[in-house]
Amino acid sequence: MKAVRIHRYGPREELVFEDAPLPVLAPDEVLIQVVGASVNPVDWMIRQGKLKEVLAHAMPLTLGWDVSGVVSAAGNLVTRYSIGDSVYSRPDIARNGTYAEYVAVRAAEVAPKPATISHIEAASLPLAGITAWQALVDVCKLKTGQRVLVHAAAGGVGSLAVQIARARGAYVIGTASAANRHFVLSLGANEFVDYRTQTLESAIQEPVDAVLDTVGGEAQEASFPLLKAGGVLVSIVSPPPQELAAKYGVRGEFLMIGPNAEVLEQLAKLADEGKVRPVIGAEFALEDIARAHALSEGRHTRGKIVLYVGPPRGRPV
Repeated sequence: MKAVRIHRYGPREELVFEDAPLPVLAPDEVLIQVVGASVNPVDWMIRQGKLKEVLAHAMPLTLGWDVSGVVSAAGNLVTRYSIGDSVYSRPDIARNGTYAEYVAVRAAEVAPKPATISHIEAASLPLAGITAWQALVDVCKLKTGQRVLVHAAAGGVGSLAVQIARARGAYVIGTASAANRHFVLSLGANEFVDYRTQTLESAIQEPVDAVLDTVGGEAQEASFPLLKAGGVLVSIVSPPPQELAAKYGVRGEFLMIGPNAEVLEQLAKLADEGKVRPVIGAEFALEDIARAHALSEGRHTRGKIVLYVGPPRGRPV
């Protein structure tokens, strides 16, 4: 098969589009023929070696941990999925990833693809969608009528978080640059804050119940005074300072996610009900992966960056 692999940590030049062996299938795994994958910041952070102390990957390594595709083989312990099933997944990040024509994924990490969207759209959902869902639903316990502040609401995680929060009946305030104002409001946000020209303190008049921090730094620190007593700030960037949380009488949580098929099923339901729509900021062919990484490293993409792997253009995806 064709795959994009790295043989050592380093810059984008280390991404090699090359022949690679087909994955060896374990009894509890399915082999997915990849139609779409997507690019996430963790991909290029791993490529640069920033996580090598945490994730001891063997080389060569296939990057990418979002996938939507078709089951082409199943281990003898797999009972739920059959050849030809359309599925999607956020696989185990400790293993070889999805920048490839085929990937082996544990069946327990797989969910049926949303029926009403394409594989390319579905490939944009798993990692960002699981992150947004777990932050808002599992950590913040977001309820109808509560107020939530979503930072970088036009980004991959933020754009899904706005929609998930609205689907749960929350009042959503989203931050982004002025160019994304109408886009963020079109996702369902009730209020918009231009982070370049407005301060959070002046823009947000009423306290919020929850904050989803996808930015860190000054934005994270400035969010604490906005929370109601007993509220929660959950960050996917850096652990919130517990002294600040204690000062304001709130919780500060740091979220790291893993594979979660149950959440993927919930996301598929929302997508098929029209309550969550994938946002594709850019699409690249697999062999153009270096350009996709360059765009992602700029950190200003609207929605997600996706990779089209196959089948050939002209056939349904």
